[in-house]
Parts: sequence; C-alpha cells; structure tokens
Amino acid sequence: MIELSPVALGFLGSLAAGSLTTFGAIPVLFGRVPSRATRDLLLGFAAGVMLAASFFSLIIPALDAAEMRFDSGPAPAAIVCVAILLGIGAVALMNEKLPHEHFRTGREGPEAASLRRVWLFTIAITIHNFPEGLAVGVGFGSGGVDGGLPLAIGIGLQNAPEGLAVAVSLLGEGYSKWRAWRIAAFTGLVEPAGGLLGAGIITLSAPLLPWGLAFAAGAMLYVISHEIIPETHRNGHQNKATLGLSIGLVIMLFLDVWLG
Repeated sequence: MIELSPVALGFLGSLAAGSLTTFGAIPVLFGRVPSRATRDLLLGFAAGVMLAASFFSLIIPALDAAEMRFDSGPAPAAIVCVAILLGIGAVALMNEKLPHEHFRTGREGPEAASLRRVWLFTIAITIHNFPEGLAVGVGFGSGGVDGGLPLAIGIGLQNAPEGLAVAVSLLGEGYSKWRAWRIAAFTGLVEPAGGLLGAGIITLSAPLLPWGLAFAAGAMLYVISHEIIPETHRNGHQNKATLGLSIGLVIMLFLDVWLG
C-alpha cells in the first residue's frame, strides 16, 4: 500500500473538498434551484462548519502545538492570537486590494471597471475559497490523516451549498445555467492550491505549525463574518440561517471528535 506524504495528502484532501463545489452547483443545470430561505439555511450550515473547524480543528491544536514548544505562560496564547489576527488581516487586505465584485454591493478594488465581470466574480470567490484549502492543507501537514480528514470532510460539506449559492447568484446576473455551473465548479480548484501551500509550509518548518494553524483559522473567521453570515441575514431568513449554523457547528464538532 502506497503511503502518501503530508503534502500529497493536503493537496488531495483539499482537491476532494473543493470538488464538492461542483456537485453543489448541479441543481442549476436542471432548473431545480432551492428557495432563497433554503439557500440561506444551507449557507448558515456552511458558516457553522467553518466556525467549528476554526476552533476545534485549528485554534485548539495551534494552542497545543505552541504549548509543546514554549510550555506554560503567555507565549502560546500570544502566538495564536497574533497569528489569528494576521490571517484575518491577510484576507482583509486581499479583499481590499484585489479587484473583485460582491453580488449585491458591486465592484471594489483598483481598476475593477476594466475587468470582465466573470473574472471579477472569479477573483471574489477565490478570495473566499483559498483560506478553506489552506486550512485543509495545514490540517494534513500537521496531523496527517487524523488531523486533516475531519477538516476535509467538514469543508467539503460546506462547499456544496457555497457552490449552489455562487451558481444561483450568477444566474441572477444573467449568466446561462451551464456557464454559471462551470464558473462555480472552477472556483473549487483554488482550494488544492491553498492545500498544497498550507501542507508544504507546515511540513518544511515545524516551528511554523502553531502559526499556520491559527493563521488559517483567522482567514476562515474573516470569511464567515464578512461574507457568509451577512449574506444569510440579508433577506430576512436569519432564523433559518441560525438553525443551519447550529447544525453545521455540532456536526463538525462531532466529526472532529470522532475522526480526530
């Protein structure tokens, strides 16, 4: 039996998780698009999975890793806090500097007007999906199958409603169903790039482990707060979105304890 390296596992795990974006968008090809309320519930589920993964699969292991190197005292907590803020800041900076387009607030970033709309959407989605692949890669790079599998499953589960949301939003902007599906499917391909980077960095430098775990968590927390939760509350379905978040959180917690 072939034993894969942590880097290969990180790449394949994030590829598998990202591919579920493609499957999530399939309903647009058949015209069976769920209602807005259902989509908000599913996006809430995605937010809950990401929130649980950020803490139980990334932040807590980051604290454990930091404590193994620095024992007790303020250093482990300080390292994790700084890394979380760096992760949040990195995605916020990309969100500010890269030209992209939100589905409701319009175009942002330099020279946005000169880019084709399809690439504006693609860049925006890349900003949101890359941290998820990074988190999966860091999980495999730090803990092998046991460390990465819960993250890969959880991120994969929440990618399906994200893929559907992207495709439906593109339909609303006038894209054909096949083009909307292809773009949504393409966005999942950025996750293996993030997975490869995350696993590679952690594998090459063990001291970076707590930094990498907490950085990935911070990046995901930004996406949850800045994009997913506001989108689920925009149409008055916050109760369904909160229900979805609660279900996603406890399922991810269960998976992390059971598989990790």
